[in-house]
Amino acid sequence: MAEAQILTPVDESPNRLPVPAMGGRFAPVQQFVRQPAVQRALPMIATTTAIGIAALAYFMTQSAPQAQLFAGLDDTDKAAVADALQTQGIGHTIDPATGALTVDADKLYQARIALAGQGLPRAQPSGDSLIASLPMGSSRAIEGETLRSAREADLSRTIETIDAVKSARVHIAAAEPSLFVREDKPSTASVMLTLQNGRSLSDGQVQAIRFLVASSVPGMNADQVQVIDQRGALLSDGAASGDMKAFQLQTQVEDRFRRALDTLLGPMLGAGNYTVEVHADVDMSESQATRESFPKDDRALTSEQVTRTVSGEGAPPAVGIPGALSNQPPQASTVTGTAPVPTAPGAPPTAQTNSNENATRAYEVGREISVTHQPQGQLRRVSVAVALNQGKKALTQTDIAKIDSLVKGAIGFDAARGDMVAINQRPFVKVEEAAPAFYDQPWFLPLVKQVGAILAAILAFFFIGRPLIRAAKQRATQRAEREAQIEETLLAVTENPAALASPRASNAITLDMIEAAPSYEARANLVREFVRQDSARAALVVRQLMQEGARA
Repeated sequence: MAEAQILTPVDESPNRLPVPAMGGRFAPVQQFVRQPAVQRALPMIATTTAIGIAALAYFMTQSAPQAQLFAGLDDTDKAAVADALQTQGIGHTIDPATGALTVDADKLYQARIALAGQGLPRAQPSGDSLIASLPMGSSRAIEGETLRSAREADLSRTIETIDAVKSARVHIAAAEPSLFVREDKPSTASVMLTLQNGRSLSDGQVQAIRFLVASSVPGMNADQVQVIDQRGALLSDGAASGDMKAFQLQTQVEDRFRRALDTLLGPMLGAGNYTVEVHADVDMSESQATRESFPKDDRALTSEQVTRTVSGEGAPPAVGIPGALSNQPPQASTVTGTAPVPTAPGAPPTAQTNSNENATRAYEVGREISVTHQPQGQLRRVSVAVALNQGKKALTQTDIAKIDSLVKGAIGFDAARGDMVAINQRPFVKVEEAAPAFYDQPWFLPLVKQVGAILAAILAFFFIGRPLIRAAKQRATQRAEREAQIEETLLAVTENPAALASPRASNAITLDMIEAAPSYEARANLVREFVRQDSARAALVVRQLMQEGARA
């Protein structure tokens, strides 16, 4: 065995680089790398590897988009959720500014499903779960309380969706309706809010919460809802005060006038060439007056009743032959005392008559009732001040007068109520704002990441790809030289077989030459000449191969 190892052929060619000996474990890898096809593909493999390393470096520097897992979690639930995510192997981050728990956007629903399987987060139950857990056969009182609790839970979860609200609790107090109570008490509610650190609610948001709760409970008014925060401050007091309403209305009126003036003067003067300030005096008092008047000589007859009474002896009925005398009216009779009045012969007799007439008339006198109602928010006075930028060429008085007319038309100027418009022209002072540092610019961090990825690709090319390409070129050159040497040896063997008699000849055939033969025919010829060149040595090599095969 030792002799076989001594007789192992060694390539003594000066053009071949020494290949480091590798152990038996890496021998297949070495044989695979020495194959001609692999040698030719090494430059492409090196280039692909460099591109892959550059892409990997780029994607490693890019952070995945984050999405908030749950909103409004308290610290206890947040700690439990973080532990559950770590157990599931889902990466998460906590925003140091807001404390929000975020995960990768592509793993958002996976994390929610995993947490739901563990019953997280442990928030207050929803109204549906409370109603579903109501046992069958419960009394009316228990059913009513359960429904009230379900409504409170749903309102709390709805209010918690506001960004500034961390948690909310709603308590509703509603009297039971009864037929024996003449006046029902209105329902009331109270809302307890726990706000986020450093956050606050505006008066409009507080008023919106009050209307939300009031519109969810039948018979409740928004004034019956009180809102407090975790510090015990009554938030609903400021939202419902008259001064706050007056201030909000005044601000809205001033903003409306300001927007109208900006729309009017912006296209004419340009942005930055004017400033507008508006002050509106709003009357928040509300008055209502009722007046009843009776117009003079204005009456109408509505009803009339006349009663006529006639007393005394009536005239005798008409007798005789119709003629001129009988158709004449009777003569007027005169009464003097009680003595009868003689009548002319042939004339009709006269009688004593008394008549009485009574009339009852009803008149309706004209009446006028007027009701005057003055609502809140009437505009008592408007004051507008406009400052114009005096550039290289100042505006003339005619131009300023035209601008004054436009401003008065935009605000509805009324001299009777004391409105005032002041327009002045002065050069504006340029205020230079300090520019932020370059590393605070939004483009700086992405640029650093991209430059880092490019540098990583360049370094990978120079330190990995370039040496591999150079080594591949050297191996290709050496392979070409070996093939040329083999061709020369084959030609020499073909032309002069006796030249191989000496084992120390310059063109002696070695095992490396046989392995590097370009074709099967060339390899067979080299093996044949190798056996013919030194039969004893060939026998030792064959015996060594057989022993190694038996041990394997």
